[in-house]
Amino acid sequence: MHTDLVAALDIGGTKIAAALVDGDGRLLVRAQRSTPAREDGATVMGVVNAVLEELKASGDWSRVRAVGIGSAGPVDASNGTVSPVNVPGWRGFPLVAEVTKTTGPLRVVLVGDGVAMTAAEHWQGAARGHDNALCMVVSTGVGGGLVLNGRLHPGITGNAGHIGHISVDLDGDLCACGSHGCVERIASGPNIARRAVESGWRPGPDGDATAAAVAASAQAGDPLALSSFQRAAQALAAGIAATATLVELEVVVIGGGVAGAGETLFAPLREQLRRYATLSFATGVEVVPAQLAGDAGLVGAAAAAAEALGLWSARHAMPARTA
Repeated sequence: MHTDLVAALDIGGTKIAAALVDGDGRLLVRAQRSTPAREDGATVMGVVNAVLEELKASGDWSRVRAVGIGSAGPVDASNGTVSPVNVPGWRGFPLVAEVTKTTGPLRVVLVGDGVAMTAAEHWQGAARGHDNALCMVVSTGVGGGLVLNGRLHPGITGNAGHIGHISVDLDGDLCACGSHGCVERIASGPNIARRAVESGWRPGPDGDATAAAVAASAQAGDPLALSSFQRAAQALAAGIAATATLVELEVVVIGGGVAGAGETLFAPLREQLRRYATLSFATGVEVVPAQLAGDAGLVGAAAAAAEALGLWSARHAMPARTA
């Protein structure tokens, strides 16, 4: 039985969650607060410290050997800094150094939230047992991470696998990242909804104009809603095919709110993938829904730290920024 624990942080624009995670992926102690996303950086950090202090107050803190952080990005794991798009008070914020002030001598490992989700799905979810995988979050944005040769591959800065900003439409719309025709600009939830409305789709009496409402219309047979999901599926398929061609994937795991549309997304995605992934070594890639939901960020942050530091016999060392 593993006795070592990892303190995990999952930091996003809506919530800041923390947990003590054991070697079987169980969350033993939890703490969570809303993110004061529009406040200054010190205020946001104060909430991070507050959830960490809740964990430290538990009787299990003495068993903690490391801290894992999965944060909205961009992140720069090489320097221990974060610049979440939806937390404007943090720009180049020295998160690893600030967390270390609270947690003391414990090693701290930082990865992006897409990489954390990947670590979780590889350890406990749909990518388990696969040595080469792409895991994606398709939600307000489109993020992802890679497992290569059985190991998490975060890259130098912790952002490797960020498929949302592969350009799949060279003359397409301007993306928030500054490029054009990115997967995210076409396949994220807000852009699915935007495109549906622009094509003439109208929400129902409740006025709900989200991607979830578009998905419901598509499931009811609305051609405009179906068309918007078809376009999203095409963009995702093109990005997946490019990635599979570069690194030879076995499986692609897709989670996030848009994945909740089920076969409304997955059926056209698999169809389009057959169109784009044509080389023999790319044709066999399997696309499946994620198995972990709300706890994936915490489980994945812990898994990433465990891999980086060689904790728990089931994990393997990987290069990552530690402090």
